[in-house]
Amino acid sequence: MDIASLVGILLAWILVAITILLGGEMGMFVNAPSLVIVIGGSLAAVMMQFTLAQFLGAWGSAAKAFLYKETQTLDLINQIVECGQVVRKEGLLALEGMMESIESEFLRKGLQMGIDGQDAHIVTTQLSSDMTLTLGRHEIAQKLFMSWGDLAPAMGMVGTLIGLVQMLANMSDPAAIGPAMAVALLTTLYGALVANLIAIPIAKKLELRTDQERLQKALIIEGISSIQEGINPRIIQSSLLNYIPSAKRAEHEEQ
Repeated sequence: MDIASLVGILLAWILVAITILLGGEMGMFVNAPSLVIVIGGSLAAVMMQFTLAQFLGAWGSAAKAFLYKETQTLDLINQIVECGQVVRKEGLLALEGMMESIESEFLRKGLQMGIDGQDAHIVTTQLSSDMTLTLGRHEIAQKLFMSWGDLAPAMGMVGTLIGLVQMLANMSDPAAIGPAMAVALLTTLYGALVANLIAIPIAKKLELRTDQERLQKALIIEGISSIQEGINPRIIQSSLLNYIPSAKRAEHEEQ
């Protein structure tokens, strides 16, 4: 679990709840018609923009973004360099005994292709295709949640207009004015909360994960290609260290 995401989302909702409780009862902020208009309406509008498979798959991508166990880039570099040292001394087949200790599924896949005798060009092509397709799915999920973030406030405004029309149509009935006004105001609130505390943070987290995955997979592809070409492990390490920030690179070189 991503601790920053968990703490952030819990803290945001707790602060909203505290603000509500300081001014009155929580119950007055619960309105079923407003929830139906904002959540149901915005999700229905999002579904219109994507296929059903993309819509359902985006939720799985969002879960992975928050539950994703990140492998540190420096650890990946160390594993690749270690593999390069083994290959240089004992050959590609010697990597079979190391496969279980490698956390990255993508790295294991590439190394296994090399062990199976695949040409370096074929390995690079297949891994690059895998990376492109995976990142493409993540980008669709990003677009879906950003779209939800745009549509939720819009549906909140629709609900506000509906509530105002109902209120103005029943000015002669004081008992009907209150519920209509609640719909008018709460739909705007719900739209803002859904957009800013759910949809947009998920989209931004997916964007971050996509960037991290793109960098690490590019690093892995370059590393495996270098191993298959028989490049000296020290040169491989020097090249792959360019994928990490200069401060961490300098610290690693000192160590």
